Amino acid sequence: MRKKIFVCLPPLNTLILRSHRTNLDFCRSQTILRLVNKHCLVTKQGKDVTIANRKVLEKEEMRKKILASAMKLFLSEGYDRVSIRKIADAIDYSPATVYLYFKDKTAIFNSLQKIAFDKFFETLTRAVKIKDAKKRLDKIGELYMKFAFDNPEYYDLMFIMSAPIDRTNDECYTDVRGLELLSATIAEVFKNNRTQKVDVEAVTFLLWGFTHGLASLVIRKRLAMFPDKHIKELFSKISKIMDERIFK
Repeated sequence: MRKKIFVCLPPLNTLILRSHRTNLDFCRSQTILRLVNKHCLVTKQGKDVTIANRKVLEKEEMRKKILASAMKLFLSEGYDRVSIRKIADAIDYSPATVYLYFKDKTAIFNSLQKIAFDKFFETLTRAVKIKDAKKRLDKIGELYMKFAFDNPEYYDLMFIMSAPIDRTNDECYTDVRGLELLSATIAEVFKNNRTQKVDVEAVTFLLWGFTHGLASLVIRKRLAMFPDKHIKELFSKISKIMDERIFK
């Protein structure tokens, strides 16, 4: 009488290949591979994803690689001196590959600016929860400087580097969310103080120009002769003077 033999296979998702041990292991391994291939499953960071999703992830990784390379080149050489070929050479791909992801150099630059401005606006909106308009305005200034110092490359890309800006061209990226937030807060401060005949736009650009100027000087290392602590104290003193002249 033949004995019945029961073989317990491990769960398919373990994908253990042990073809070097026995024929039974080899057959089991081949069965697992066929099943995996049939259902188009791959494993990435412990999660099962379809091959279609994997391709999407690979495209996104390539896109990030192109953007990272382009950003380095824009910052080191300037927008005008960078070409699609230079970007492609930096990542060891052909220009044709880059064109699969971006229409042209301007599209790459616009994508980088969008990333930068999204991060910038996200930083500024941390002040929105402050109910007192004047305290909120002070916090916006603080967050502005923090963003600039924490993200000098992005800040350079956004506000310092010469860039392709054409207000008649929809393909050129522009972002005024931060400026609108600043302007609305200043208007609220004046409204609460019942100040009459104040040009909100002029004050907005006055405060922005001051903050941007100081941030730019620090980022471009034009104030390297001063300790960081001294620069912060100087910023506070100037802010206090402006407050006394403008908001009181």
